[in-house]
Amino acid sequence: MQITSVGHAGFHIQTEAGSILCDPWVTPAYFASWVPFPDNTGLDWDTLGNVDYLYVSHLHKDHFDPDTLRDHVRKDATVLLPDYPVPDLRRELESLGFTKFVETTDSVKHRVRAGELVAGDDAPLGPGELDIMIIALRAPADGPIGDSGLVVADGTTTVFNMNDARPIDMDPMLDAFGHIDIHLLQYSGAIWYPMVYDIPKRTKANFGKQKRQRGMDRCRSYIEQVGATWIVPSAGPPVFLDDDLRDLNDDHGDEGNIFPDQIVFLEQLRIHGRDGGLLMIPGSTVDLTGSDTMTLTHPVPDEQVDAIFTDKAAYIEDMAQRFAPVIAAQKAKWAPADGEPLLPGLKAKFEPIMAQSDLICDGIGYPVGLVMGDETVVLDFPKRIVREPIDGEGKYRYGFRIAPELVRTVLRDDEPDWVNTIFLSTRFTAWRIGGYNEFLYTFFKCLTDERIAYADGWFAEAHDDSASIELGGYEIQRRCPHLKADLSKFGVVDGTTLTCNLHGWQWDLETGRCKTSKGHELRCSKM
Repeated sequence: MQITSVGHAGFHIQTEAGSILCDPWVTPAYFASWVPFPDNTGLDWDTLGNVDYLYVSHLHKDHFDPDTLRDHVRKDATVLLPDYPVPDLRRELESLGFTKFVETTDSVKHRVRAGELVAGDDAPLGPGELDIMIIALRAPADGPIGDSGLVVADGTTTVFNMNDARPIDMDPMLDAFGHIDIHLLQYSGAIWYPMVYDIPKRTKANFGKQKRQRGMDRCRSYIEQVGATWIVPSAGPPVFLDDDLRDLNDDHGDEGNIFPDQIVFLEQLRIHGRDGGLLMIPGSTVDLTGSDTMTLTHPVPDEQVDAIFTDKAAYIEDMAQRFAPVIAAQKAKWAPADGEPLLPGLKAKFEPIMAQSDLICDGIGYPVGLVMGDETVVLDFPKRIVREPIDGEGKYRYGFRIAPELVRTVLRDDEPDWVNTIFLSTRFTAWRIGGYNEFLYTFFKCLTDERIAYADGWFAEAHDDSASIELGGYEIQRRCPHLKADLSKFGVVDGTTLTCNLHGWQWDLETGRCKTSKGHELRCSKM
């Protein structure tokens, strides 16, 4: 098996039974804020796109790049489709011209040959056959209604491309495939917190430092569970090339920066006594025969690879100059900042969704302010209306300051997901009084009838907390109240605080109260 990095979470997997292109991303994403790092524009994308199979893990724009998929990937490639609750990913791929799909079942091993499902996944692989599994995550917090990881076995070598998915149970995969030879996974931040929040600089730095370490701790937890021979840190970080965002790059010794690069994580592995870490840049290739033999080659001499990371600021500056026209062209497509008041458009967009989402609106529980230039609009979730501010209303518990041109653009384009557009761009500021409100960001992800119906129903289902474990001197429910992670694998106790490393949520073990977000109480008791 030969695996080639094509940048960020993207990989090209070549086997004797066919080739698979995974998550190709080239075009700057999220209002031109995110760019693949290191630069991958020099790759031969027409050759990379001449594949038998295509796998797009989810609809985040650093994984789903419509321009690259449309212009470079052959349309008769068979799409390996995750088992998602809403068909948005399939619809988007069909709109780009893809017509052949293999619909998988979550966490079930399938056998494919010549683009078709075939029987016999317990028998030895025949000529032209591959075994695959897609682990589909389907909670509202997973990507824009879904995230996933792909397992591919060719009879000799097995690769687990986890990208930035966060599976809660590795057992089905390990039971079906046994030993994993190479594990590709995210280790770096991919979010707007805490950088955009209106909090003191020192507090922000401390939050960032904690988040930076938790992301790498979570990655190491997955590495321990999977037990692969070789490990490739991938799916991040992006590089920020716009002048307004350059300080977000981890190139100036900021311990609170949530975007550490591959070199930083590989050093973490070494510190914790773990061998097998591999550095791949766009164009790097790993040739494997099981776990016995591995050859890593880079597209440039080793000293040029090293220079990307040892003189990172200079590399980023060079990229910024070369990408300036590309970013300017994207900005030119934004809607004008000036125009009619935004209130009518926001009412038309949000109020029908509010009317369908009682559980989510009640979970938000308070009015939220949107400050867009000179105009302020209130999303009054308790009353299910969008309105003007009321005199004397004071500061809202949660609020966002967003440039009006960004809001006008997502309204013009009828975007179903502000998280996958405005928020991941980091081109806004926010404030909050109290903890993180998961219901609020779920609402912003689910701006269609289909999405909001699914999300409201998902939250309405009771979480399974019947099983218990002992951890740090406490008896606690085994499944995390947030997204059902197994706390025997992801839970860490420090004094009277439990942290679930899957998403970094925390609980007070004396009371069971969630410290991170409203609700989500934990069943626990001192032993």
